Amino acid sequence: MIKPKNVSSEFDHQVDSPSRRVICLALGSGVSLSGVGLFGSSAQAGMLDSITAGEAGSALKLALEKGANFAVDALGVDGGFLKNAAVKILLPDSIRKVEKLLRAAGQGPDLDALVLSMNQAAEKAVPQARQMLVSAAQSMSVSDAKQILGGGDDSVTQFFRGKTFAPLTEKFLPTVSRVVGSLGIAQRYNSLAGQAAKFGLVKGDATSVERYVTGKSLDGLYYMIAQQERSIRQNPVQAGSKVLEKVFGAMK
Repeated sequence: MIKPKNVSSEFDHQVDSPSRRVICLALGSGVSLSGVGLFGSSAQAGMLDSITAGEAGSALKLALEKGANFAVDALGVDGGFLKNAAVKILLPDSIRKVEKLLRAAGQGPDLDALVLSMNQAAEKAVPQARQMLVSAAQSMSVSDAKQILGGGDDSVTQFFRGKTFAPLTEKFLPTVSRVVGSLGIAQRYNSLAGQAAKFGLVKGDATSVERYVTGKSLDGLYYMIAQQERSIRQNPVQAGSKVLEKVFGAMK
């Protein structure tokens, strides 16, 4: 059997299952691949052989779009962050370490207000991500598709993180700043965090409540995309798409 041309042997060893390798080869070459000798079952080989490069690419783009829309719809509503324990934005660790002391000093209402405003800010910022995420999905290249197929079970999520993290950070910041800034405690937090940072008690984005919330908003967004990705991989039939069922079903 002649090996299809234009397929990187360097990539081949990165793909973690024979079925993914075959679908990846289809993406790169469009050649009929059921006879590559990776499968003992002629039925499985036939199922993979029936997948065209167009179907493989369409399935991946649709999975990307489904993940993006699911995450935005779940988080960009009242209580989307606050009522979801998996993504709820808590006080930074540096403040949580002294939270009991602060509450004992009468600052409990301020701390509660900060947690509320941080989560509300995230909920208002997330809908702005929809168009950028969908555009990233639609612009997926064959190279991107190979990386998604060759990656782990969160490769769709990592694709989005790599393509959108930096621009979404800048897009979210104004909204987060407006919502969080409406409370006086935001200014007090930034002042306190700035002083603490000089002693190494607060590091990174936690030195600014706005950047801290923005980072946590994106963490929550990518987490929810990962949940949808996992759902599609585990049960492609329930995804409600024949092409998703066909391609991701063959990859199991």
